[in-house]
Amino acid sequence: MTPALVFALLLLPAAAGAGSAPVPHEGPAWDLAKGPPNVDAGGRFLVHADGTPFLWLGDTAWELFHRTTREDAELYLETRRRQGFTVIQAVALAEFDGLGTPNAYGHRPLLGNDPARPDLRPGPRDDYWDHVDFVIGRAAEKGLFVGLLPTWGDKVWKAAWGKGPEVFTADNARAYGRFVGGRYRDAPNVIWILGGDRTPVTAERDYRDVWRAMAAGIAEAGAGQLMTYHPGGGSSSSRHLHGEPWLDFNMIQSGHAAKDIANDDYVTADLMLLPPKPTLDGEPRYEDHPVDWDAAKGWMDDYDVRQAAYWAVFAGAFGHTYGCHDVWQFLEPGREAVSAARTPWRAAVELPGAWQVLHLRRLLLSRPFATRVPDPTFLREGQGSGADRVVVSRDQEGRFAFVYVPTGRRVSVKLEKMRGPRTRASWFNPRTGETTVVGEYGAADRPSFLPPGRAGRGNDWVLVLDDVAAGFSPPGAPVAPR
Repeated sequence: MTPALVFALLLLPAAAGAGSAPVPHEGPAWDLAKGPPNVDAGGRFLVHADGTPFLWLGDTAWELFHRTTREDAELYLETRRRQGFTVIQAVALAEFDGLGTPNAYGHRPLLGNDPARPDLRPGPRDDYWDHVDFVIGRAAEKGLFVGLLPTWGDKVWKAAWGKGPEVFTADNARAYGRFVGGRYRDAPNVIWILGGDRTPVTAERDYRDVWRAMAAGIAEAGAGQLMTYHPGGGSSSSRHLHGEPWLDFNMIQSGHAAKDIANDDYVTADLMLLPPKPTLDGEPRYEDHPVDWDAAKGWMDDYDVRQAAYWAVFAGAFGHTYGCHDVWQFLEPGREAVSAARTPWRAAVELPGAWQVLHLRRLLLSRPFATRVPDPTFLREGQGSGADRVVVSRDQEGRFAFVYVPTGRRVSVKLEKMRGPRTRASWFNPRTGETTVVGEYGAADRPSFLPPGRAGRGNDWVLVLDDVAAGFSPPGAPVAPR
């Protein structure tokens, strides 16, 4: 390829392919026949019994059990299946007065707000838990895992922003754990998430006894699925729980307090701990969320959620959770909007950031997944800082590398770290999933790469570098006609 042609390709406009609709994911969201995922031997990824990796691509649908009808749940789950998600995070005892306000069918989950006394009635549609059963069952039929929170954290520690009431003690938490664990121990698609937007240790009290009791109850019921903990904002479960034997992997909540939160720093910190445990950001900045909960500061958009996803996964997370501010609360006309939510959920499920999760999935699964390691030393001139931070995920054997460039700035890489004598460079567009081949280079070359379009916020790209001899196909996927 001539230098002139290479230069011309580098000047392709960022808008190329913009507005294209991705071809939806076909078939089940994930193959549940592979069995439940478990932590791999290295403590960094989740794998199935046959050794194939599990890619967690989650969505926070916290109020799914509490605020939806069966028809709503069907629409939501089917949309997320088509968009390539693999995990839906939802809460049994929900945040928005989940004990006092009935679900869509007039049912409450507990008798007398007592976790040891779930409200159970004869028949398949006659109590709150029947609806939970339906949603988990339909998710399984679609190949979707459910990251199941037995309760939101305000039922343990209400705090200033919680509705509560605080109903859990160590004793009834164990009994409740036995109930939910026994009910869903045979569900092939359940992964347990304790917590719920709460640190387990406060200045006033250590609540770990409650969470330990709940985890123990779930295990005593024979539920052997994986388990983690959803912490408060700006934190990881590792802060207080990393050594807990029931905690199989860590979960981060980098949160919504600002744009450009360096959630890859949380991932890096978690992966340095011993014993090693996988980690992911289970609640990053949400699409259509007001910055710092203040609409006057602007709104998070699809770029913000892409940036969080690529930073975290390329830093070593085994997956990522997307979120939409309107969807998690299932905002609809006549329902009070929480924290300036502004888009009805049936429209918000189609926002561009959700569809762009499918591009991330296709990129990651286009190459060996569990051989990747973060490697900032692959860059000749450093990662940069703030919104300009470049993050690298590289195959340990040097067969490929992914370089996320969030603001369209020039990057220079060390091709001598690639395995073969020839490396093919391509630009992957995370907005459209399209790939443009730039050229081939030798191991002794010292190229720098300028992403298409103008440098600046929103012009993010992934530089894909492949050992030519590895024979990888372009990482992009088909795009539907406009």
